Amino acid sequence: MENPKIEELLAGLVERLAAVEHERWSHWQRYMHTMAVRQPDGSLLVPAELVSRWERQMNTNYTELNEKEKESDREQVRKYLPILASALAER
Repeated sequence: MENPKIEELLAGLVERLAAVEHERWSHWQRYMHTMAVRQPDGSLLVPAELVSRWERQMNTNYTELNEKEKESDREQVRKYLPILASALAER
């Protein structure tokens, strides 16, 4: 990039966006842990049907997901929008 103002704006957003990303990841991990079966040794066993579904989703382009799956991704993106809107309003 060769626009110093944009570079400065983006650099200032990294920590705020990283905090949202951590919350998104934590939410996903909590969900995964509730869907798995804890083993006596502390490991988690993910049911085969979930593994199959998640593998299909991760190997599918966004445009080919069903509407429910797309909405789930949109829901996550919306968590970033207030930070971006605030940054743009401050410009």
